[in-house]
Amino acid sequence: MNLKSIFLGVALACGTVIGYADNNIKLVVGTYTDAGSQGLYSFSFDQSTGAASELSSLNVEDPSYFAFSKDGRHIYAVSEKNSATAVLNSIGFDPINGTFAFKNSQLTHGGDPCYVSTDGKIALTANYSGGTISVFPILKNGTLDKSLLQIGSKKGGPNRSRQNTPHAHCAVFAPDGYILTTDFSGDRILCFSYNKHDKKLENHGIAAHIKAGSGPRHLVFAPNGRYAYLMNELSGKVIVYSYSDGKLKELQSIAADNANAHGGADIHVSPDGMFVYASTRLKGDGITIFRVGNKGTLTRVGVQRTGKHPRNFAITPNGKFLLVACRDDNSIQVYSRDKDTGLLKNTHQDIVLSHPVCVKFYPE
Repeated sequence: MNLKSIFLGVALACGTVIGYADNNIKLVVGTYTDAGSQGLYSFSFDQSTGAASELSSLNVEDPSYFAFSKDGRHIYAVSEKNSATAVLNSIGFDPINGTFAFKNSQLTHGGDPCYVSTDGKIALTANYSGGTISVFPILKNGTLDKSLLQIGSKKGGPNRSRQNTPHAHCAVFAPDGYILTTDFSGDRILCFSYNKHDKKLENHGIAAHIKAGSGPRHLVFAPNGRYAYLMNELSGKVIVYSYSDGKLKELQSIAADNANAHGGADIHVSPDGMFVYASTRLKGDGITIFRVGNKGTLTRVGVQRTGKHPRNFAITPNGKFLLVACRDDNSIQVYSRDKDTGLLKNTHQDIVLSHPVCVKFYPE
C-alpha cells in the first residue's frame, strides 16, 4: 500500500474529506413555481468535470432566494409572494444524501422577499415590494421564531417607474458583524447591528450614498473583508468600496451593463479574490468579468454571453466552474473558468429546470 492510500484511509477513518474525494459536492437550486416546478432541488455536482445529477426535491412556493446555515444543516428560503402570504421557510438539509425536510415558516410581513442571509443567530429577508427588512431569531433547533421588527427603506429616486415606491433588495452581514442593506429606491446603503439583549436592530446611519438613479441591488465582500463590490440594477455599474467599521468609501465606479438595459443583477468574487463577476439582464444578457487590482479596484477583462435572464449565479468552491441560472431559458448553464484569465467557457452540460433563479453550493 502506498503513502497516498494510507493517508486517504486515515483521513476517511477520521471523517475528513480531502483531495479528489472532495470533487463531489452538493448543489441546491431555487425556482419559481408558476410553471410546474417543485420549488427546491438538490444535485450532486462533480467539480472536477462539471457534471450534475439530480438527488431530491421539495415542494416550496417560489423559493427565489435562500441561504445555508453555517453548519449547512438548514436552508432558509423565501417564498416570494405578496405581503399577506410571503414567508421565510426553515428547511432541514442532509448534506450527505441531499434530501430536504420542511421545519417551519414565519410571515415576513413584507411583500416579495427576494434575499435572505444569516449569521447563525438571526436570519434577515429583504422584502422588495414591501420596502422592508425582516429579522427572524433562529431557535436552537434551527427553526425560525416570529419576525420581531422591520426596517423600512424610502422612495425618492429619479427613476419614477422603478423607484416610485420603497424597495429593499439585500441585507448582508459584513465581516465585522455589521448589517448592510441596500435601499434600492433611496440610492443608499444603510448600516445596522443586532442587539440580542433588546432584540432589535440598532441604526448606525448611512454606510454610503449612491448616485441618484443607480438602484443598488446586491453587495458582496472580498475574501479579505477590506473591499466590497456593489451591483447597481438601474445604472448597470459596479461600485468598488473600501470597508471599515460599518462605513464604505467609494474607490471606483465601472460599467458592467453596456446595453444600458437597467438589468444589473448578481455579483460574486472568485474564491481566490482575483476576479469579480457581475450578471446583467434584459438586453445583452451575460456575465461581465473584472480582474481585481492590488487596491481592490477593477479592470474589465471580458464578457460571457449567457442564456436569457441570468438572475443569479454561483462559483464552485474550487473556483473551476461558474453556474448561471438562466430563468427564461429554463436552464442552468455550466461554464468552466480559467483561473489565470478569469474567462469563461460553456461546457454545454446544462441542467434543465423550470425557471431556476437561485443556485448555491454546499459547502459554500
